[in-house]
Amino acid sequence: MLNLHSLSEQTLLPGTKGLALHAPLKQSDIGAQHWNLLRGDTSFPVAVLKSSALQHNLAWMKKFCEQSGIVLAPHGKTTMSPQLFDMQLRNGAWGMTLANVNQMSIAHRYGVKKILLANQLVSPADIRVALHLMLSDPAFTFFALVDSVAGAQRLSQAVRDSGLQRPLPLLIELGLPGGRTGCRSIADALALARAVSGDPYLQLAGIEGYEGLLPGKDIPIVRQFISELIELTRQADAEHLFGTEEIILSAGGSAYFDLVGRQFSKNAGLSRPILPILRSGCYVTHDHAHYQKAIQDMQLREPGMKDGLHPALEVWSMVQSLPEPGLAILTMGKRDASYDMDLPVPLSSHRPGDTTSPRALPPGCKIEKMNDQHAYLRLPPDSETSLKLAVGDLISCGISHPCTTFDKWPLLLIVNDAYDIESAVNTLF
Repeated sequence: MLNLHSLSEQTLLPGTKGLALHAPLKQSDIGAQHWNLLRGDTSFPVAVLKSSALQHNLAWMKKFCEQSGIVLAPHGKTTMSPQLFDMQLRNGAWGMTLANVNQMSIAHRYGVKKILLANQLVSPADIRVALHLMLSDPAFTFFALVDSVAGAQRLSQAVRDSGLQRPLPLLIELGLPGGRTGCRSIADALALARAVSGDPYLQLAGIEGYEGLLPGKDIPIVRQFISELIELTRQADAEHLFGTEEIILSAGGSAYFDLVGRQFSKNAGLSRPILPILRSGCYVTHDHAHYQKAIQDMQLREPGMKDGLHPALEVWSMVQSLPEPGLAILTMGKRDASYDMDLPVPLSSHRPGDTTSPRALPPGCKIEKMNDQHAYLRLPPDSETSLKLAVGDLISCGISHPCTTFDKWPLLLIVNDAYDIESAVNTLF
């Protein structure tokens, strides 16, 4: 679906992170090298995506959206990987969500034709880039957010100056007291909707919000916020403010998308069809901590959500030092794995050359801190693992919050369940 030829045919040079290259290699030839991570055929640390988990997650989310009657525009900022965008679009995604104009330009370069920019568009230079894409590509569908009359006026002036012959479609953003962007009340949002609707250079296309910053255990507040999005949509529709054939209603991070899907699917009775858009991005790789807990909470709310998302992203490193009993120093650190929500989760160990599968690490093992390029793995001092672990052994770690691991890896390897290296994907942050 997307044009990925330039990525697959690019030449990877010695020094490519995660690969132990001694000569240039075409990216499409990675699978033909018959490398295996467990044999130690890569550099360490190395970030890998398990193909079986990726495919499961793509199919699972597609089914969830179909059953909920919503469409998916996954947030591409999670991975910024054109190959993963392509997988998501091939598995039913309506389009992509991006966080800024640079990300949007990258997605458009590889062929993404529907983009929702889930942020305020304010820089004059960025606005010009966005409008240039609309001018140069009539097939490009783009939606921006606005939460103030001042922001709307900046966009209107830019559209007028650009010569664009179609209005810029906007979504009114409803926010939260003390939160990030977004109108702080339905009344303020409705006043802004009237201003956008009356502007000849702008077009009111829908209503948007982000519930992901709400407290995880206060589900009634999440439901209330989603209800306010729906109520704002109803009031704006009652005043005939929308200028598109269908009304976009969008929310949904990666923590409460079940609540969004359930409430959006009940919305009806408006003057025109609703296009309910979910923007979850982390589902494609999931994780071993933050979103793992979120999915477990969803399954308690929705017992029918069986066999939830599977963690696909792992960072493997090597034991480089055993300086004292119960402590192993690993060849990875803050430059390799996310640490903004939780430290990495140690999963298993393996000795290169061993023909058995990696062994699960015992309870009590934890990454207690990280430096730029070192991780401190604390081991139960009397455990068999602590006694037998050796310099050169491999350690796999899961992560929490995939967004801040992807941006550390220009290239991630795709592996099968035996950790044979099949291919690679790129990130373009």
